[in-house]
Amino acid sequence: MLRLCVTAAISVVTAALAVLAAPSPAGAADNFYEGKRIIVAVGFTPGGGNDLYARFLAQHIGRHIPGNPTAVVQNMPGAASSKPVLHLDAAAPKDGTVIASFGPDIIPLSLLDPELMKIDFTKLAWIGSISRDTRICYTWHESGINSWDDLVKGKTFNVGVSGPGSNAYTGSSILKRMFHTNTNIIAGYPGSAEQRIAIERRELDGGCGSWASAPADWIRDKKIRPIVLLSPTPIEEAPGIPYVGDLAKTDEERKVLVLLLSAAELGRPYVASLGVPAERVAILRKAFDETMTDPQFIADTKKADLPITPISGAEATKIIQTIAASKPEVIAAAREIVK
Repeated sequence: MLRLCVTAAISVVTAALAVLAAPSPAGAADNFYEGKRIIVAVGFTPGGGNDLYARFLAQHIGRHIPGNPTAVVQNMPGAASSKPVLHLDAAAPKDGTVIASFGPDIIPLSLLDPELMKIDFTKLAWIGSISRDTRICYTWHESGINSWDDLVKGKTFNVGVSGPGSNAYTGSSILKRMFHTNTNIIAGYPGSAEQRIAIERRELDGGCGSWASAPADWIRDKKIRPIVLLSPTPIEEAPGIPYVGDLAKTDEERKVLVLLLSAAELGRPYVASLGVPAERVAILRKAFDETMTDPQFIADTKKADLPITPISGAEATKIIQTIAASKPEVIAAAREIVK
């Protein structure tokens, strides 16, 4: 009997030692990044806001990943910024060494025109977003349009856009087709820089886009007047501006606005392939969140006048799931708005 007890005890101890000796999944992931290089693939050309954000992220995130890997930016412009997202599953290694940054405007496009944008954004590992984007429609101070009421009363609002799919087009289409304002959408402007020149020349009355991207002197010198928010987050410079969601008359209109506008809140998103091991996704998410509160990162982005209002990977996932849950009739109605 004593021999049996001793034998059993030895077996238990041996099994316990074997478990302790075996590397844990987290430990394996910790060791994985040592000596590695992380690619931050950006769907835009160098020099723009998305590129700058990505370069600051690449500069700092490695310190928050076990093994302290280096990180570099790789610009992959094209296909409305979707090229790096498509790259994740088409050619990139699915080991956690590649993450992608893109414009959130392509997210609703995947529902509105799935043949054109063949990406299921629910089937990505969401790492987070560096900055929420507050979208707004504004007018030039000499336009004669000073409030939402002026628009509703029928004053002509000339807005320049690059074409369908851009945030300027989506915002102005909502004003024109959902709220029946006298908004005149003028396509053909290559980008926001050309649109701003046209506004200052009085060829256009204003625009719809990111408030953070508006020239600082326009805001400081009150050269533009915010008319309506396309995002629920209020802006400090103009409290009390109505949010378009609160102006919707029906539940269906509100659901259409969720589909068309919610993705913009993600601002500067980062994703990895869903094929990346879960423990490495967790490491990337944790490192991303820690970078967002890193004093050096915050100081560098502040010098560059880049606002940091982060969204976690978990919160980003919920936003995507809400958009993806849009019913067919809501998608059809949204198509009519941005046709």
